[in-house]
Amino acid sequence: MTTITEAAKAFFDDCETGKGWQVCKAYCTPGATFSAQAEPLADVKTLEQYTDWMKGLLTVLTDGRYEIKSFATDAERNNVCAYGVFTGTHLAGGPKPPTGKTTHTDYVYVMQFAGGKIAHMTKIWNAGLALKDLGWA
Repeated sequence: MTTITEAAKAFFDDCETGKGWQVCKAYCTPGATFSAQAEPLADVKTLEQYTDWMKGLLTVLTDGRYEIKSFATDAERNNVCAYGVFTGTHLAGGPKPPTGKTTHTDYVYVMQFAGGKIAHMTKIWNAGLALKDLGWA
């Protein structure tokens, strides 16, 4: 039996490496929801949409990668928090022609579990700074 910590780590890696919903859904409840107070994600309401958004982002920031800074399980509240730094350079496609600019952006995922799977995830991210780094804002 997989623990919520193991499921969260596997989901995090698959999501952050652009595997999309077809792979990430194995760790999620049907209809798993998503929220973020970040403009680029304003219309993203499900984990399916978010994981596919990340997959698309990595076609623009083709060298995208992450470094985990902290990973913690709160068993009492049945959630897992992951703090990472995403690094990526705008090398292809996107909202503007490739800028060649790089972002190093901090973010946190709070993954809420139900029945051993992620039922909701909140992303905490200062998107405005990342967009400026990339020359998109």
